[in-house]
Amino acid sequence: MARLEETLHGRRHDPTGGERLAGDRRVPGTGENRVSTPTRNDSVCPQPRGAAEIEHPEGRTHPLSSRPFEIMAPETTPRRRPDPSTGGGQAPGRVVEAFRERTGRLPDGVWSAPGRVNLIGEHTDYNGGCVLPFAAPARTYVGAGLGKEETITLHSVQFPAEDVVASLEGLLAASGPGGQAVRGWAAYPLGTLWALLRDGATCPGLDLVVDSDLPAGSGLSSSAALECATGLAARDLCRFDATPRRLAELAQKGENEYVGVPCGPMDQMAAMACTEGHALLFDTRDGTLVQEPLEPASHGLEVLVIDTRVRRALRDGGYVERRRSCEEAARRLGVPTLREVSGAGLGKALGGLGDPVLERRVRHVVTENERVLAVAGLLRRGQVDGVGPLLTASHRSLRDDFEVSCPELDLAVTSAVHAGALGARLTGAGFGGNALALVPVALERAVRAAVEDAFDRAGFARPVLRLVEPSAGARRDSAAATLGG
Repeated sequence: MARLEETLHGRRHDPTGGERLAGDRRVPGTGENRVSTPTRNDSVCPQPRGAAEIEHPEGRTHPLSSRPFEIMAPETTPRRRPDPSTGGGQAPGRVVEAFRERTGRLPDGVWSAPGRVNLIGEHTDYNGGCVLPFAAPARTYVGAGLGKEETITLHSVQFPAEDVVASLEGLLAASGPGGQAVRGWAAYPLGTLWALLRDGATCPGLDLVVDSDLPAGSGLSSSAALECATGLAARDLCRFDATPRRLAELAQKGENEYVGVPCGPMDQMAAMACTEGHALLFDTRDGTLVQEPLEPASHGLEVLVIDTRVRRALRDGGYVERRRSCEEAARRLGVPTLREVSGAGLGKALGGLGDPVLERRVRHVVTENERVLAVAGLLRRGQVDGVGPLLTASHRSLRDDFEVSCPELDLAVTSAVHAGALGARLTGAGFGGNALALVPVALERAVRAAVEDAFDRAGFARPVLRLVEPSAGARRDSAAATLGG
């Protein structure tokens, strides 16, 4: 745990980026901020500093600790149950009925895995850094049963016209991206099964029916939820010996090598390992997992997720380019990953790159990793309200240095903070999807209204806003004996 036990004093730079979103424009002599509304642009923020930017109304700073991190066991206190209206209230009953309609019998069980909300730590997982996700209430359910010999059938309630039938022999022979015949949603569960088979699993055949209340492409990692629920079902039905950690690793392998998405390990590990009432501090360099207490309601706060309804796919060029640029920067610096670049050594590292784009990418990764550790320390000390400025600083870095924001995400963050959120940031890979805001309970309605009004005035599609709280990870929801009803 020594790698996590870093002090945060003595830095030559401020990982919070100051109190305001970068580039704030004050009206001379008034002390007021000028706030502009971004216009629609289908490119990814080609002029990132031109977006609306503001100071938090109360000018809060955050309490950075100079003490080392202390690794603590998760607290055990009563949890408030998720509100079904925010997602996650769906029982496995619908997937059971869908399975019965497709196969004429009940499934052997129902398994589910959650979506992921990354509190902070974006684009650090494939750079060996730390991340701090928590499980969303919304889940993906897989009704599964042993099926016809050597055959896998897949049906989705959300995509009923895209049924897939695959042979185990053909799946095992697939050579990876371009070698598989299946595209679209079904490639993700098949990729997980492909990775399990290559790891030694044996299975006579499977029938899988999928149902989900996770919107695809929104930045809540619906793909990892589907992969992990599938992996759990296959492990239990095929009696494959694999720990949750190993299942997460195989699910990532399937997405990387079968589907062709070069994702890092965060999403699958979060889906498998997160626990209710906690955020998961995951050190991707050494694999350490620490459950950090996160119960915003007990501090008079709520986490509001703002779905901009701008969809993106991680196979698109922007995500791939960002990862390659980080790998190139690490190569030039002579380190295995950018995690090896410390905050104290950031200036020297930037001076040795000779490329302004790579300099921006490295600066984001290094400072974001420090922000993750700072937030983890605040959570451990029960100072949840101090997290807000670090969230906003993360968004600024993602917008200006990593350049993965877009006008809708910038507007979501700006309007939420201006209305009283303690902080906000895009969550997920960017290029669309979701933002999250840490909001005092008393201001939640005002923040909602401000965000919706800002989107209306900008001519954007109305966003979908949901309150979320840290929920349970992947699990078996029902066994065959309990499904008959």
